[in-house]
Amino acid sequence: MNKTVLVIDDDDMLRTTLARGLRANHFNVLTAHNATDGGEVLSRIRVDAIVLDRMMVGMDGLTFLKKLRAAGNNTPTIMLTAMGGPENAIEGLVGGADDYLAKPFQLQELILRIQNITKHNVATTPKMPDGLILSGDEFFVKSPDGEMRILALSGEEKKLLAKLTYPIGNIVAAAPMVAKRLRNKLNGVLSNLDIVTIRSHGYKLVCSTMECETKAE
Repeated sequence: MNKTVLVIDDDDMLRTTLARGLRANHFNVLTAHNATDGGEVLSRIRVDAIVLDRMMVGMDGLTFLKKLRAAGNNTPTIMLTAMGGPENAIEGLVGGADDYLAKPFQLQELILRIQNITKHNVATTPKMPDGLILSGDEFFVKSPDGEMRILALSGEEKKLLAKLTYPIGNIVAAAPMVAKRLRNKLNGVLSNLDIVTIRSHGYKLVCSTMECETKAE
């Protein structure tokens, strides 16, 4: 399963470039342009890794990371910075970073470092059909160009979709209105998925393409 990375950087061009490059290398990417927005994302979504700029307007990356660690969030984090030298690297690592990468850097080096800090955090989430992503407790829809957006679901709808996808093929009992709302939301964003009624038993998630069925095995 593709890993989900949160990029927090106040440089719009660099943030966009990193997001595009990571998506091209099969990562799911979320972005934030400052520490406050990054914290808001992390309060709702569990990610596999954080790529964090150290020098940002407002709260700097090191202060943000220290607060994150103090709150018990141990998401693997790579700190990006124009502040090179061993002293700054040590300060970043002591502050909670898992790795420290000085600017400028090559995208491939960043990718290798992300793979290194996340290799012990093997995802336990179920495989998803094409276009649907589960990260933490939230479902996302992924467009063909790699953009991710949250799938707005009620608590009941989210629980039903989790049961239907773990694994795909499960037959799940549910309130008809909940199943209908979830079906309508899925049909509105993903043409390859549908929820069908299994008479006297419940509901089942089905894929309309062979590609989707293969990915769900």
